[in-house]
Amino acid sequence: MSDLPVADYSAELEAAFPLVEPGAKPLGARILVQLRQAKERATKSGILLVEETKATEKWQNIVGKVIEIGPLAFRKRDTMEPWPEGAWCKTGDYIRIPKWGGDRWEVPIPGKDKEFAEFVVINDHEVIAQITGNPLLVKAFV
Repeated sequence: MSDLPVADYSAELEAAFPLVEPGAKPLGARILVQLRQAKERATKSGILLVEETKATEKWQNIVGKVIEIGPLAFRKRDTMEPWPEGAWCKTGDYIRIPKWGGDRWEVPIPGKDKEFAEFVVINDHEVIAQITGNPLLVKAFV
């Protein structure tokens, strides 16, 4: 770890991961992840990007926040002992997940017209990486 000061980007994180009840709970060895919101984007000259561009960003999203971990996650399935290397992530961590995996759904964000929070449930072994820097800077490539 670096001794450099960490920038405070908590307001941006709150906007990217709004507090919303997902309406589901992970079972077995699964992990419930809230996906980062695709934000309203404009070019440097102020031109708003079309809906198709925002939809592409939404479906290419690989960054999420761990909301809840199922009771069998990161455990040997036959003995229920924890994996020797331990859990790969914990609630509140930001992680990378596969683009096309998991079961995805949307939940309306209270008080925001036509805005939705996206969630996905993945298997514990599908966690690609724990994000140790600013999760807002991680981008997917098409």
